[in-house]
Amino acid sequence: MSALTEAPRPKAVLVGVQLSGVSDADQRSSLKELKRLCETLGFEVVGEVTQKRQGLGAATLLGKGKLGELAAWTGGSGIVPKGPPGKKKATEDEEEEDETEPPQAPTGEPRATVVVIDHELSPRQLRNIERATSAAEVLDRTGVIIEIFHRHASSRPARLQVEIARLTYVAPRLRETGGGERARGGIGMRGAGESAVELDRRKIRDRISELKAELAAIDDESKTRRARRQEALRVALVGYTNAGKSSLMRALTGSHVLVADKLFATLDTTVRALWPETRPRILVSDTVGFIKKLPHDLVASFRSTLDEALEASLLLQIVDAADPAFRAQMQVTREVLNEIGAGDVPWLLVLNKIDKVAQPDREALVKEFPAALLVSAKDPADVGRVREAIIGTFEADMTDAELVVPYDAGSAIGEIHKVHVISESYEGDGVHYRVRAPKAAIDRIRAMLR
Repeated sequence: MSALTEAPRPKAVLVGVQLSGVSDADQRSSLKELKRLCETLGFEVVGEVTQKRQGLGAATLLGKGKLGELAAWTGGSGIVPKGPPGKKKATEDEEEEDETEPPQAPTGEPRATVVVIDHELSPRQLRNIERATSAAEVLDRTGVIIEIFHRHASSRPARLQVEIARLTYVAPRLRETGGGERARGGIGMRGAGESAVELDRRKIRDRISELKAELAAIDDESKTRRARRQEALRVALVGYTNAGKSSLMRALTGSHVLVADKLFATLDTTVRALWPETRPRILVSDTVGFIKKLPHDLVASFRSTLDEALEASLLLQIVDAADPAFRAQMQVTREVLNEIGAGDVPWLLVLNKIDKVAQPDREALVKEFPAALLVSAKDPADVGRVREAIIGTFEADMTDAELVVPYDAGSAIGEIHKVHVISESYEGDGVHYRVRAPKAAIDRIRAMLR
């Protein structure tokens, strides 16, 4: 589609509250990340409204003045009408305020139709902001992330997992729906009074139960596939979203994994063999990226996806070293890994996109992270160093063994050739092998020879 016929993107204004203890740099980083999330959704961000406050408990999140500033972007009144939605009568105070001119949009700036909040808010807070701004849509950070996952999930398991999280997020927001008004949060359902809301919530609970049952059946199949790979050496690439995991995956395995400069480009686990192949074979998996303030329902619903990290023999924590906030992103990754029980899995730190880092900063990174690999996924030599580090890590845990296999033990011979054979000779009592492999693989082959 040409630029002349492309449909205009919805315009969004961002809202952030800087709480005590949050630095200016962290606040800027959070809003920058929210802007990228919005761009991933297809929004055009046209403005920001920020305020320093002690907490997020206010009915409209913002103070009166800042709420008016926000309303200026959307053409709203900046006032939350009292009473249920649609009630026309106002108090005397409201009538006085209504006599004033509504806030005007900033001069020369396009009017926004979407308000995006950099926090997770209650349904009532979202409704109050919606009524004060007259925005077509108000989304909090959780809603944005869930909507991205909903749009981009491709495999059946990922779609089921996202839908469970999405319905779980939307269900409580139906309580805030007035007669005939559309429930916000991206679901597009309607309620007509309390009985209709209760009916909708019951339908959602039933639907979640159906989705969980279907997902459980798929998980059983996935566990069977993983069991077949149980003795394979497995590496899981983990890290913050857009850290370059898919680019490195593609370079390590020679596969055509999707690579895109956007958040959450990968939502489905991809498993490929390290290339050129090794003996024993090493499998590499690319996992969904992490992000701060990741909704807990998504962490729970994507547990089966993240099981690749839990069951891996080695984790490669990929970090975008060119991002000023990468240290905080590393912390988020470790917290999520601990949450799913993968905190004790051996791991290597890979500082990616080093080609975008100035030389003095590179030297500082070497001193700060002496055990890390500083690489660019675009540099074949750097990718080779990562490959050798993976192989070296596994070889350190391998052991050498002598095995004598009778000539009629064909199945055992087949298994032996899946590991690294150092030497073999044909003697009167069978084939004499010297192999290097994980202890579990050697024990399994010996059990076949009994």
